[in-house]
Amino acid sequence: MTNKSDNTALKRIEQLLDEHSFVELGALVTSRNTDFDLKQQDTPSDGVVIGHGLIDGNLVFVYSQDASVLNGTIGEMHAKKILSVYDMAMKMGAPMIGLLDSAGVRLQESVDALESLGAVYAKAVSASGVIPQIVGVFGNCGGGLSVLGSLSDFTLMAKDAKLFVNSPDAIPGNRQEVLDTAGATFQYQTAGNVDFVGDETEVCDAIRQLVCVLPGSNVEEGCVEECMDDLNRAAEGLEGKVKDIALFATELSDNRLFVPVKGGYAREMQTGFIKLGGITVGVVGNSQMAGDDTFDAVLTADGCEKAADFISFCDAFDIPVLSLTNVAGYEASVASEQRLVRALGKMAYTFANATVPKISMMIGQAVGSAYVLMNSKSLGADLVYAFADATVAPMDASLAAKIMYADASADVIAEKAAEFEESNCGVTNAARRGYVDRIVEPVDTRKYLIAGFEMLFTKRVDGPYKKHGTK
Repeated sequence: MTNKSDNTALKRIEQLLDEHSFVELGALVTSRNTDFDLKQQDTPSDGVVIGHGLIDGNLVFVYSQDASVLNGTIGEMHAKKILSVYDMAMKMGAPMIGLLDSAGVRLQESVDALESLGAVYAKAVSASGVIPQIVGVFGNCGGGLSVLGSLSDFTLMAKDAKLFVNSPDAIPGNRQEVLDTAGATFQYQTAGNVDFVGDETEVCDAIRQLVCVLPGSNVEEGCVEECMDDLNRAAEGLEGKVKDIALFATELSDNRLFVPVKGGYAREMQTGFIKLGGITVGVVGNSQMAGDDTFDAVLTADGCEKAADFISFCDAFDIPVLSLTNVAGYEASVASEQRLVRALGKMAYTFANATVPKISMMIGQAVGSAYVLMNSKSLGADLVYAFADATVAPMDASLAAKIMYADASADVIAEKAAEFEESNCGVTNAARRGYVDRIVEPVDTRKYLIAGFEMLFTKRVDGPYKKHGTK
């Protein structure tokens, strides 16, 4: 066993897992390389502690890099230990958790170290969609090692940790004092590479919370447990939370639990997990408020890519998806136009391609093709619910009248706008055409969603044969 009482890597594991549940594996492994005086250095566990344990009774596998041993660098045996625990996690169908604190590849081991890192990449790719992969960044995570974060499903970061490809001082025109691109704030809010930021204890708590709402593997048919909340509980005050999706989702969830994903990035599109009748459900929603900040009711490139990645994860692990629509158009800027079309296509593809149960709720504005992209009936939503006061329309009535009767007088345009509003807008019109299955009262929303997802639990879809799509 690793016998250092001050071993930070081991302490992090013990802080993360249920008390006395950790079983260390491969504790006696050391480096086999003797070049550049390595034979004169003690390399206990070759700089990484691996093993298995429990989180709230759920089996997990974990590796934790030890920066006190050769700065936690990755060499041949270090990588083999990580690969071995990955193999066990996939055999047992349990989440894989990596706690990163490393200076990168071990220079003394030359190309062997580089190829070892590549083998870890390949193993993470092999495990993708098979078991949940969670990475916690607790120290340095730079260069090629940072790729492990992007290959995982969720990345959480300690406030004082560093995550980067190039260090801030190596970027032309920048230095750390000007913009710390390796810092947690930048990675969480600007880059969107991190799902959660906090101190080490908060990061461990957040990892534990994630594990408790996720299935162990892709063969478990989602994550279902006994519901400890009232299935018929009224969603009090829900209509007042329409603009803040985090608050809206919290009110809906069993025991009012909402686990945000990438909560600091592209906050106009909120993503996260809730429980409905004991079933873990992924939520994707347009948000006009987050804390004290406000946003336009539009789709953005960052928001669409964030939503697409989240939906893809949910689909891989049989987690149903709930979309909350409150959108009236698209972000309009030169910068947005560079990426928005591709991002919209990616989100549309992911919504339509997902075979899990999908329920769409129109809770505010549902205007134009932007609403269609938010998991509409035509994109494959199994059920579409709407609030009675939701605005469902192909376009603002006044603008539509001006387009159709561009040369008409103001009185004619006003008359045609009113006619357009009556015949083409509103929830009732959408319901008459079969695009809304039921109009619900906000207070009853939770009950209808629970019933809907229970009905859809046995959903099966057989699509056309293909190797995979191209988006």
